Amino acid sequence: MHPAPSPVAGDAAAGTPPAPGFVGGNRVRLLQGGDELFPAMQQAIAQARAQLWLASYIFHDDEAGAAIAEALRAAAARGIEVNVVVDGFGSKATLPRLRAWLAAPNLRLDVFRPLERWTAWLQPGQLRRLHQKLCVVDLEVAFVGGINVIDDRNDLHHGRTGAPRLDFAVELRGPVVARVQHVARAIGLRARMGHDWRTELRELAHVNRPVARTLELARALRVTEPGVRAEPAAGDLAPVPVAFVVRDNLRQRRAIERSYIEAIRGARARVDIACPYFYPGRAFRRALLGAARRGLRVRLLLQGKVDYRLAALAARVLYDELLAEGVRIFEYTPAFLHAKVAVVDDDWATVGSSNIDPLSLLLNLEANAVVRDAAFARGLAERFEQACAASYEVKAPPLREGWRRWLSRGVVAWCANAYLRVAGITGRY
Repeated sequence: MHPAPSPVAGDAAAGTPPAPGFVGGNRVRLLQGGDELFPAMQQAIAQARAQLWLASYIFHDDEAGAAIAEALRAAAARGIEVNVVVDGFGSKATLPRLRAWLAAPNLRLDVFRPLERWTAWLQPGQLRRLHQKLCVVDLEVAFVGGINVIDDRNDLHHGRTGAPRLDFAVELRGPVVARVQHVARAIGLRARMGHDWRTELRELAHVNRPVARTLELARALRVTEPGVRAEPAAGDLAPVPVAFVVRDNLRQRRAIERSYIEAIRGARARVDIACPYFYPGRAFRRALLGAARRGLRVRLLLQGKVDYRLAALAARVLYDELLAEGVRIFEYTPAFLHAKVAVVDDDWATVGSSNIDPLSLLLNLEANAVVRDAAFARGLAERFEQACAASYEVKAPPLREGWRRWLSRGVVAWCANAYLRVAGITGRY
């Protein structure tokens, strides 16, 4: 087991609360890509008895999106309360089709920070987007990860691809599901009201009381309430501790970043991270380099097939520093990499929506599941090994030496900090 986590420098001064705790009694299943996730989601939606929530950055109007929409409509036709929230930027192009698909009794579609009018860009906070991918059904099952509602072989900028994106999600059952629903419900309410978090929380406390509603639904469905350890049914695997960690713009601004850093600092043998957009802050970089200096095996799986050139450049300007300290870097080339996962030692793993860059760590609303279980970590580690075996290992920085390298690094750092300042984040990243 890892030692007790220590706070990340700067968090206490910023008033960041303690990291979310683990809740036991859960069952966890790893799902790779939409090919595994969407059938599981459709089955859960088909079995819904009372209520479901779905939140996604992208809900596309392709075949995969149409299948999920049909499952949602069928649930609503049975009298299930269906709530869907999509991001106004990520799903902007498909909103007309989505509204037509999801126009049904008992089915509500909300848009987080809509951008259908140009004046919306003049409103504060528009750079902060809903990047979570969540689905919760009846407080019995939740899906958390990095997979949008879009076909794995459909890329919005590059068209159809021969191989599916590499991406992951988890299916959760047990007490942690109530925490996922609480967040999904809050995001839906936030999208409807269009206020900031502080105004929103005041109104929720007096009007909606989402936690009370969550417990009410739990009792009605006779499932475990939040924080209560559930005993596994006969034939189930041993109960698994899971923490549901979110990044918001109120009190949990660095929760996901801190969970990574604490795990890396407490690592004893290995740190494996897969992430398409990698440009961590100084505290994260120090933790990674410190692990490598302690003699741990530290590996990064990053993009080899590039979708955004600036994002790839941002990662590559750090290669010289990382390689010099013994960090191994692999670039995934069979398809686009979209996975945001990590395995530390033999019993810590995370799967979620958060990249390791300024947008995810400081701006977007993100959600990760952190799992403390050797069997789950082993399964995810096997997928990581398979991806590394199909990748190209970087042995030397791809950038030129001397002033050109430092100029590139300076430009990337300036762009990152300028973007954050426009979004209202002060201080150097």
